[in-house]
Amino acid sequence: MRFHHAPGVRSAHPTLVAGVLTADGVTPDVGVDARVAHFAGLARQRLAAGAESGFPEIRAWRRAFAAMGLPPTRYRCAAESLLRRFRRDGELPRLHPLVDLCNAVSLAYAIPVAALDVTRVDGDLAVRPATGEEEYVTLSGDVERPEPGEVVFADGAGRAHSRRWTHRQSGWSAVRDTTGTVLIVAEALHDSAGRDVPALLDTLTAELAAGWQVDTRGAVLTAAAPTVDVPG
Repeated sequence: MRFHHAPGVRSAHPTLVAGVLTADGVTPDVGVDARVAHFAGLARQRLAAGAESGFPEIRAWRRAFAAMGLPPTRYRCAAESLLRRFRRDGELPRLHPLVDLCNAVSLAYAIPVAALDVTRVDGDLAVRPATGEEEYVTLSGDVERPEPGEVVFADGAGRAHSRRWTHRQSGWSAVRDTTGTVLIVAEALHDSAGRDVPALLDTLTAELAAGWQVDTRGAVLTAAAPTVDVPG
């Protein structure tokens, strides 16, 4: 399996930096409460100085969504949605220890982080414009068709694993209790993304090693190195 961003996506968003991490041996029985609280605390400190709409990480995604014809206050990147919910409720719902950890790290870095079950992805995974024929399964199990030209995570079987790029993940490849092998993708567009995305990967690598005691493989994808092989 290979993961990459289509050339058209990269040319339209030249500041894009993506971090990819894979891990095998994930289980649902690891305690992450203390680590989630730590990262949530970092986000809380930052939010105390101003709402997430002013963060450079979020502003960059808003500009990208606007350039794609998506009203940025209607369709928000996943990190902005998490930060808004966290600012409102003071916490996030708990779903699965790995997802909870990724969400907390996303809060701390204000960068969208997606976690996918590798066994639910067929063939290569590309971030590319949709044809309109892809099938997207919501978290509740409903089936949708992305709009032609909408940027999605699409696999070789024509299944969309996200909608509107970083706006919403698919329920089809969501991490669940039976998940063992994961693909984690972090994407950023702001000026310091070249520093922040590798730091985020290092953070997640350390957390996975400490919590799950699993080996990971990580890569930073840029225009010069746009593709990575993902173990199945």
